[in-house]
Amino acid sequence: MAVVTGAVAAAALFAGSPANAQAAKPYDHKDPYKSGCGNSARAVKTAKIKSRANGTIGTIKLMWSGKCKTNWTEIKVGSTMSGSIKVYAQDGRYDTFSYKAGNGGRHWGDMVWANNMCAWGSATAQWGGGRGGQNGSGTTAKACG
Repeated sequence: MAVVTGAVAAAALFAGSPANAQAAKPYDHKDPYKSGCGNSARAVKTAKIKSRANGTIGTIKLMWSGKCKTNWTEIKVGSTMSGSIKVYAQDGRYDTFSYKAGNGGRHWGDMVWANNMCAWGSATAQWGGGRGGQNGSGTTAKACG
């Protein structure tokens, strides 16, 4: 048991170092559907994407692939909207994906490996130039596993 505790302590120590925080893991920054990770994935957290001027403008989901041990963020917004999708892992790794109008308003970002740690997602959306309240954002709660 002391070996496991030591390994956990060492992992915690290295997780805090800047060099390790950005170290690539399996499947980092890869498309979940092209890689096959999305085939058996499930949504673990959901939230609304809201605009101050227009209320709810979409939904955001934090996805989990047990097969690949990865998370990514998916959104559903109006088909004329564009913006960014992010996913964050507790150890400091993250991915940012910019999307354009189209695809029926369904968009997803690339993955980060997040086995046995917390992850969460965020997204922004804008339309009509983003002025006059034509924008919004949303963030999921953390999912820890």
